[in-house]
Amino acid sequence: MTPVLSLLIPIVVSAVFVFIASSIIHMATPWHAGDLKKFPNEDAVRNALKPLNLPPGDYGVPKPASMKDMGSPEFQQKFKEGPVAFITMRPAGHMSMTGSLVQWFLYSIVVSTFAAYVAGISLVTGAEYLKVFQITGAVAFTGYALALPQFSIWWGRSWATTLRSMIDGLLYGLLTAGTFGWLWPR
Repeated sequence: MTPVLSLLIPIVVSAVFVFIASSIIHMATPWHAGDLKKFPNEDAVRNALKPLNLPPGDYGVPKPASMKDMGSPEFQQKFKEGPVAFITMRPAGHMSMTGSLVQWFLYSIVVSTFAAYVAGISLVTGAEYLKVFQITGAVAFTGYALALPQFSIWWGRSWATTLRSMIDGLLYGLLTAGTFGWLWPR
């Protein structure tokens, strides 16, 4: 067993590497450029939504009042006629990435901490690189990628977008694994 506190350096360093890699992926490559589509008439959509003054949150249209309502002929007709949409409303105002970047880094710390915990209870100090790599990589990949298909399954998110994000998660898992293998206490 290896105490998690002795793994603070690989936890933080792997989170920094993931943060840098994700920044490069999202800012310096076109990899995620097609994740969101632009409405053909964005101004019409904005003008339709603005008077509703919707608070931030997730919305669906049509939205049944209950599971029973979902089976009603009226709801089924609305669903057939469309449009069918899931929309996330964010607060209006100045767009700043700072909050999202801080949350992303903290999330990366959490994923690396779970990888450290599982590896720490599975491996001893001085464990071989490949074993550390396998365990921390599997846990990190799970943390970064395996929940993403739910959005395609239940919310209709594009599978291409989900797969691109899962490939990102694989890269983040490999970076985490390599960092832990490199910095594992000897």
